[in-house]
Amino acid sequence: MVNNRITQDGLSALEQELARASFGPLAGDETIAGDLPDDHAARTIAELAALAGNPHIDTWRDKLDALKSRNAIAKPLRPCGRLTRAAGLVLEAVGLKMGVGSECMIELPPGSAIPTAEAEVVGFAGDKLFLMPTTEVAGLLPGARVYPLESAPINDPMAGAKRLPVGWEMLGRVVDASGRPLDGLGPLGAKMDAPLAGPVINPLNREPIHKVLDVGVRAINSLLTVGRGQRMGLFAGSGVGKSVLLGTMARYTSAEVIVIGLIGERGREVKEFIEQILGEDGLARSVVVAAPADVSPVLRMQAAAYTTSLAEYFRDQGKHVLMLMDSLTRYAMAQREIALAIGEPPATKGYPPSVFAKLPALVERTGNGPEGGGSITAFYTVLTEGDDQQDPIADSARAILDGHIVLNRSLAEAGHYPAIDIEQSISRVMTSIIDDKHLERVRLFKQMLSRYQRNKDLINVGAYSHGRDALLDRAIALYPRMESFLQQGFREQANFEPSLDLLHQLFE
Repeated sequence: MVNNRITQDGLSALEQELARASFGPLAGDETIAGDLPDDHAARTIAELAALAGNPHIDTWRDKLDALKSRNAIAKPLRPCGRLTRAAGLVLEAVGLKMGVGSECMIELPPGSAIPTAEAEVVGFAGDKLFLMPTTEVAGLLPGARVYPLESAPINDPMAGAKRLPVGWEMLGRVVDASGRPLDGLGPLGAKMDAPLAGPVINPLNREPIHKVLDVGVRAINSLLTVGRGQRMGLFAGSGVGKSVLLGTMARYTSAEVIVIGLIGERGREVKEFIEQILGEDGLARSVVVAAPADVSPVLRMQAAAYTTSLAEYFRDQGKHVLMLMDSLTRYAMAQREIALAIGEPPATKGYPPSVFAKLPALVERTGNGPEGGGSITAFYTVLTEGDDQQDPIADSARAILDGHIVLNRSLAEAGHYPAIDIEQSISRVMTSIIDDKHLERVRLFKQMLSRYQRNKDLINVGAYSHGRDALLDRAIALYPRMESFLQQGFREQANFEPSLDLLHQLFE
């Protein structure tokens, strides 16, 4: 190079012409240009050669134009990593930098039913990423390529957080954990979306709970009154009637919108709950998010977060929402599977510490919004294994919820529906939303019921003589009516005011 220009030394005549066509005049061309006529003085040797129709220059230019056209339509290179290990539920990949919660695609071998499998980043160690598959990965090979999954949200294509569809178009629909319809009714048509992690509301900005929410169940309306924005737990073992009670509340509640999350339950129960328990009328104002037990633990956790996001959307529109999640225990178990798989040590009965951090983070997203806005009244079912109320998840949930309703197996086996154990159940906001007369009737009802239950064995064997205890005598006389009061048909609606009238009549 001479003065940043290519010299002619060592170049053949053809090479010199090609060089002039690509880079302009070469060093030493000044004298040639100076001998040209005035009207051609500004032209380079390459331009004169082109004008002369040099075939070599024409060929060179055609090739350059073709390369420019190909370069214009070429796609940028995609970042790619490689799988290095697959152990249990967790896959390890290297060569990528992705945040926890990001999604990626894993290449499957030719001939597989699907070309790629989806996975989510659940942790990392150094330059290794821990992935949890969300779809089937049968046939996965060592060294398979891993690509980041770019999913553009509806509202903000540049947003990085995962967002799923929300909106009024969701009412009456059944979707999976990723917002894909399961009901065969075509696309959702949603025009809005929302992140899975909702904004944190300042507790001082929340509207206090001061209004009653009618749930259509006599025992709850009268003796365990629920307020708008309250978070309640439904504690029971398997097969005691949790889902049926949720369906009754969904059909007869006074809430404007119902959001139902079926998390980790049997796949058969999903269709049964929608068609037989919820019914057409209940589904018309509901959104159902279903993630059965056979899906990935990542999707089970995502379904719970998505259910809450849908409820938050309707609350922000000023609506009073009833959110039913069945069950909170399956959500905790999904987090336990993920945490143990990536190496987190177990703490209490096999549950790692992250489980007990995730539960309040999920529950605290519900409740009342700012003053004058909407509300989310949430019912979370908690599965007590072996009817053990001291189960770690049950004990933790009881501490973070605003009350708990306990279903008793012995009542269910006796044909008592709903099988609510009034003595073990409590609503922590009840005293602030009912009047004094109502509160006195509730206290008297529980007193009579408790006195009878403590002496039930003596009464049944005939060891108690009438007249020895005036309060027990009254409890014995009232018990048949109290038992009838607590029972309610599966398709019977018991609104708040009629339930309260029956409670007053019971003691008159």
